[in-house]
Amino acid sequence: MAILTCPNCAVRVQPEDLICFRCGANLPRAEAGEEDLPTPTVSQQYLSRSEDQAACPNCGARIPDPSDLWCLECRSPLPRTGHRRISPVVLRIAFPTGNVEVPAGTSLVLGRDPAQSLVAAAFARFDNVSRRHATVTVDDAGRAAIRDEGSTNGTYVNDDRAIPGTEVRLVDGDHLRLGADVSGEVYLPRQEMDPADLSRNNRRI
Repeated sequence: MAILTCPNCAVRVQPEDLICFRCGANLPRAEAGEEDLPTPTVSQQYLSRSEDQAACPNCGARIPDPSDLWCLECRSPLPRTGHRRISPVVLRIAFPTGNVEVPAGTSLVLGRDPAQSLVAAAFARFDNVSRRHATVTVDDAGRAAIRDEGSTNGTYVNDDRAIPGTEVRLVDGDHLRLGADVSGEVYLPRQEMDPADLSRNNRRI
């Protein structure tokens, strides 16, 4: 083993010494050899890879919680992790102020409060829309529904008022209305047929 000396006064020092006890100079830290580093376990390697990948694909911001559905920086939808199969379906609601899109496996609040809704700007000038008006959900299989959150002026699907707190199924071509003035058309691409939606004659219920 090589003898370590102080680079200032050349007195012998020990590997664990931080300063020279003769002249007081700071001692350089020896580089740890590869043999001194423990081999990472399989779990540590997996967690390291997971941490490296925990970033928003749109803006690159770090994702603190893997269960987050939306990026906290750019507010774009995040891909779902895990082994569940997520449909590529994206629900689109065409409002007069712009389109609202909800990918499968996510939900979105419609309302005027920016703290509650990512799309609050679309409803800012409509006083009939509540601050937290309704929630649109698209499940992993691509089935869509809307739930009125106790809004003042109601949520209507094809002119039928939704019962607050109860989900109403949305399908392609539905007409959606929030309050009296905000109407939107529902566009929902066809997804794989769910056996639970079929009757005994193989017709959709």
